[in-house]
Amino acid sequence: MSVRTAHTAWTGGLPDGSGTVELVSSKSGSFDVSWPKRTAETGEAGTSPEELIAAAHSSCYAMQLSALIARAGGTPKSLDVTADVSFGPDPAGGFHIPGIKITVRGDVDGLDDAGFKAVAEDAKASCPVSKALTGTEITLDAALA
Repeated sequence: MSVRTAHTAWTGGLPDGSGTVELVSSKSGSFDVSWPKRTAETGEAGTSPEELIAAAHSSCYAMQLSALIARAGGTPKSLDVTADVSFGPDPAGGFHIPGIKITVRGDVDGLDDAGFKAVAEDAKASCPVSKALTGTEITLDAALA
């Protein structure tokens, strides 16, 4: 079993504090985080937990879909996957992630549109990140390019 590690150093309270997220395992970088950046409508310098979830989900989904296309007899030439992670007020109080939208366009040999959509749905359900996010509504827009 592999383990991946990220570390956050945070200073201050929520509204005025800030931190740095470091991707420890890969040494791929460090990113600034803060509440104002997290709740901004546009991406400012830095990142947010939701953007990191989107990165994890889109990459995991692409890998899973690639495997399932091959298992279904197709050959994935290219997959363009976007994950949009929403963040907002929770009606029950606080904040939550109400949903994730995955959009995928594939250039695939050996599968028709219906076959591609079927494996795309299977990948949505079986991707390990999707499984970890059980309880969050995940929608899918899948089509051949």
